[in-house]
Formats: sequence, C-alpha cells, structure tokens
Amino acid sequence: MESRCENCIIRQFNALRAMNKDELKKVSDSKVFKKVKKGEALFEEGEKLDGVFCVRNGVSKLSKLSANGKDQIVKLASKGEVMGQRSVIAEELTNLSAVAISDMEVCFIPKEIISDTLNTNPNFAVEVLRHMAHDLKEADDVIVNMSQKTVKQRMAEAFLYLKNNYGEDDDGFLSLTLSREDYANVVGTATESCIRIISDFKKNGFIKTSGKKIGVIEERKLLDLVEGF
Repeated sequence: MESRCENCIIRQFNALRAMNKDELKKVSDSKVFKKVKKGEALFEEGEKLDGVFCVRNGVSKLSKLSANGKDQIVKLASKGEVMGQRSVIAEELTNLSAVAISDMEVCFIPKEIISDTLNTNPNFAVEVLRHMAHDLKEADDVIVNMSQKTVKQRMAEAFLYLKNNYGEDDDGFLSLTLSREDYANVVGTATESCIRIISDFKKNGFIKTSGKKIGVIEERKLLDLVEGF
C-alpha cells in the first residue's frame, strides 16, 4: 500500500496534492515504479517524453549541453520533485538531461493522466503553473549568479546550498557527494579551476575534504564570501 499515490506523503511536495481521490487512483493504476542506479540517465536532452518522473528517493542532476560540449548543471531534483512536466505539457522535446547522482526511486506517470487532469481539475492546473513558475525563478537566479558572482562565490554558495538542503553525515561531511566535475558544472568553470578553489578553501580552513567528500567548517566565512565581504 505504500506505493499507492493516495497514501504517499511525497505528493505533498508537488502538484499531485491538488488531485482528488479518483484522480490519484488513476495515477496509481497507471504509473510505473522504477529504480535508477547512480550514473544512469532518466532522460536525455532532445528526447520526447511520454510522461513525467516523480522522485520518491535520491537525487538527479538536470543539465544542459553547451555549444562547446560542456554540461551546465542547472538544478538538482530530489524527493518530491516532478521532472519533465514542462516538456510534457508544452509537447516539446526535453530541454535538459536528467542523470542520477545517487541511487534513485522514481514513479513514471504517463502524460495522458497529466493532460486529462489538467483539463478537468483547475486546482491541479494552478499547482502545476505554480511549480513551473518556481522553476523559472530558479533559472533566473542561475543566470544572475553566472553574470554577477565570481567562481569562488558560486562555489561557496554551492557548498552552503548542499549543506542546507541535503544535510551532513555523522562525520560532518555533506550528505550528497558530488564529483569535482559536477561541482565545476554547477558553478560553470573548468574542473581544474574547481579543484584549485577547493584546495584554496581547505587551506583557509573553510572546508575539509576526505576523498570526494567535502565538509563545511566555517559556514559564516563562506557566507561572507558569497555576500562579497
């Protein structure tokens, strides 16, 4: 019964909370539960999607390939988030790729269910618009950060974001472990530059490292750096 949408608390984080009992039953009867291994793609940029993905567990990176062949990570999608809804609703090819950066559990919901509910349930339509508007705001913030903040500021901001949103393990390291290449793709720099900045932050006592793991030591100093002090 845990996998039924009617009983799933995950839907409280997304537009599915606006569905009534009958609509949720239709989703439950038609959805497909999937386990996705770390490094596997849920969908690729330019793909035609036949439905949306609701994240039950794990984290996915949403990225876009630039003209020079470099990935730019624009968002991390975690528990409760729905991926692919913009492409499905607009009936467009996907603008981003989604790749698991940890083992994931997702529910795939066919687009017919989403489209039918949009046409019959105005509350659901409003919730979908609200979440898409939030995504647009996040995209605006990414553009502003890229143009107005230094790479060091963006790197400090990335560490603080991961700590505040995903927490730390018992040893004080960030719970979500990204590769150095992923960090570089988040902040929009070369991997070599990312490695140098991490080394510099460690030398100054802002962070600690152990292999791929990174832990925030001086949150206040990282925040001062982000704010330009």
